Amino acid sequence: MQQLPLDGVKVVDLTNVLAGPYCSYQLMLFGAEVVKVEMPGAGDLARRLGPDPELNRERMGASFLAQNAGKKSVELDLKSPAGRAAFESLVAGADVLLENFRAGVLARLGYGWDRLRELNPGLVYCAISGFGQSGPMSGAPAYDQIIQGLSGMMSVTGTPDTAPLRVGFPICDTIGGLMAALAISAALAGRPRTGHGCFLDLSMLEASISAMGWTVSNYLISGVEPEPMGDQNATAAPSGTFETADGPLNIAANQQTQFETLCRVTGRPDLVTDPRFAEREARKAHRQALNQELNRALRAKTALEWEELLSREGVPAARILTVPQALALDQVRQRGFLTEVPFAGAGERQVTVTGNGVVVDGVALRPRGSAPLLGEHNDEFEVVS
Repeated sequence: MQQLPLDGVKVVDLTNVLAGPYCSYQLMLFGAEVVKVEMPGAGDLARRLGPDPELNRERMGASFLAQNAGKKSVELDLKSPAGRAAFESLVAGADVLLENFRAGVLARLGYGWDRLRELNPGLVYCAISGFGQSGPMSGAPAYDQIIQGLSGMMSVTGTPDTAPLRVGFPICDTIGGLMAALAISAALAGRPRTGHGCFLDLSMLEASISAMGWTVSNYLISGVEPEPMGDQNATAAPSGTFETADGPLNIAANQQTQFETLCRVTGRPDLVTDPRFAEREARKAHRQALNQELNRALRAKTALEWEELLSREGVPAARILTVPQALALDQVRQRGFLTEVPFAGAGERQVTVTGNGVVVDGVALRPRGSAPLLGEHNDEFEVVS
């Protein structure tokens, strides 16, 4: 079996639904053993979320299956003496404790950082919450949509007529999970040097604002307040969605040479010398006129024809696909991004799940087993809820 960077790392995972489970899924893909601690008889709420009512009734909802393959499940009630004893035993033998309760919940159960550090001085404890463990909003409830709105993300999504809009997937949960996985990996890497663990307090709000990159820095550094621009790129032109004979095409001719090549390939070399479009800032100022000229030329071929032609010439261009079309791309399938794993407790049924886009020593990261049934590994860890 392939040796992975986090082989031998043990993670006790108290998380629920998405941000935390997405984090521990990444750690699992890199080789960590993840023990998912769930409430007896109920489990992760995601077990009951998804478009298939039958799977939801079985507590194996699609939302749960997507982020929990390769993990183990134990049932523990942290309010019962037996459950607390089992939890403390798990923590004592773990490298990482991960939770995404509202700020202060675990501490009120008697497991603040001081107590956790007593149980395991080398523990890396990561708490994911909407706003962090401190500050005036720390106790407020938060889901992805709440963070999308508060971060400013929704204000720049859509057009001036349609904004604010929610991004079409739970992006703040995903960002929070990724940042938590990065922070945990960094803490594990530094632990041999420091000789002790640490407490990682992760704010989804702050992580999301950080991930907005130039949208935020343009305001902080240059005082330019960002505005919604639909499918256009504020930093360059032509860069956005264009019209072809059969549908939309994304083009990002962000460099001067790419713009000149685009004009040549589309049969419009005259645009290069047009004063409105000759240089970068002029093109941004006359974006609408430039887009209209290019759309007229691009309607001569299909989106796929332009994608192949422009890509060969070094101009970034591609169709806009649906999710099923994206998953069907040969590029995605040939790299081993999708994996079939057994459906726990259901004979020979298989479930397809994603990796994370990382290939280690030529091998794509993928789960080593199915998503667990609720409490499937109680006996393995000798826990009594």
